Amino acid sequence: MIESKKNKFDILRHLTEFTYMESSTLFENGKATIVSSKEVGEKSIPTFTNEFWTARQRQASNIHEISYRACFKPQLPRFFIELLTEPDDFIYDPFSGRGTTIIEAALLNRNVISNDINPLSEIFCKPRLLIPDMQMLESRLKTIEVKKDLSSGIDLDMFFERETLNEILSLRDYFINRKKSGSEDEIDSWIRMVATNRLTGHSSGFFSVYTLPPNQALMPERQKKINLKKNQKPEYRNTKQIILKKSKNLIKDLTKERILTLRRAAEKAQFLNTDSGETKTIESGKVMLTVTSPPFLDVVQYADDNWMRFWFNNIDADLVEKNITVTKNLAEWNYIMGLVFNELYRITKIGGYVAFEVGDVKSGKIQLDDHILKIGIDSGFECLGIMINQQDFTKTANIWGISNNKKGTNTNRIVLFRKG
Repeated sequence: MIESKKNKFDILRHLTEFTYMESSTLFENGKATIVSSKEVGEKSIPTFTNEFWTARQRQASNIHEISYRACFKPQLPRFFIELLTEPDDFIYDPFSGRGTTIIEAALLNRNVISNDINPLSEIFCKPRLLIPDMQMLESRLKTIEVKKDLSSGIDLDMFFERETLNEILSLRDYFINRKKSGSEDEIDSWIRMVATNRLTGHSSGFFSVYTLPPNQALMPERQKKINLKKNQKPEYRNTKQIILKKSKNLIKDLTKERILTLRRAAEKAQFLNTDSGETKTIESGKVMLTVTSPPFLDVVQYADDNWMRFWFNNIDADLVEKNITVTKNLAEWNYIMGLVFNELYRITKIGGYVAFEVGDVKSGKIQLDDHILKIGIDSGFECLGIMINQQDFTKTANIWGISNNKKGTNTNRIVLFRKG
């Protein structure tokens, strides 16, 4: 584990002298970080480039294996949590998504605050702090009746075989009734989380016929074209078996001690569903570290990607779409991020940090770290530097059509701030 270094000079020295110790390194002969600088007005901001974290350095827990569009790897928040915080410190993510920062912080015995305007975030994140007993889970699944007379309200035959759809509709109806009656418990929430994640995907481990990766759902007409092109039709999937198998896979590397650690985090955890620029329920000066990645202009359409997940959870997609920040131009994005940083400054402790991950957009013509740097400084933070974590392209990047640094990025770019 990295020794925590709260002194800013120790942090800068650590980043400068950091050496990646694996046999396959970014730099020859184990060279340390490449350090350059960026001039912002009269200030010189250091830039650190290295392979600070990869999957090869430390395997992430299987509990993170929940697909969600535009999420970073668990090794990213772990790096900052270990470097900048101590057990029981509060870790925050204002754009929580699937909850990568929150889950990793909880595993490291930190307190957590999660916020996301998308209600799916809590559905995906909170249950993974409350790991159920697998025998109790299996027993609960057996009690859920499969009905034959339920209607989906929309045509889903291009995704699901008829009996599979009956099982999905029965699950959906079960959750609606449990929520209305106030009887939904931890086991129900876990089943809801796994089932939501298993709706569509590209293998027999999902409820659907072959479709795009599970972090997004195609519209019905496009799925029909895929079915025609691949000469496929939906086959029966045993939804309860799939839920149980996925559940066992999610927890297979969790010891009893780690499960208890997650549960302890859940006791103090806050899950918010509000505008990240207006989080009044978070006390001023409470958060030691924020690790997050914001919505990127109009690159990702979260509402469109999640339309089936909204339907399954009986969530008003139109209402969510109105609330989700999808900015169409840089000026609007800068304004929204300014509000977010003003709020981050309020809730951050003196001596606390913000690690803000951004990327290149518009075919590399816009580097958002330049803009975030100014926004953070204007809100009152001191910028310690920009970190560029260099790594190989991922399969997901290839799926998005990213094949070189001009079309996208094979790096994480993190602007690191400190509240003096």
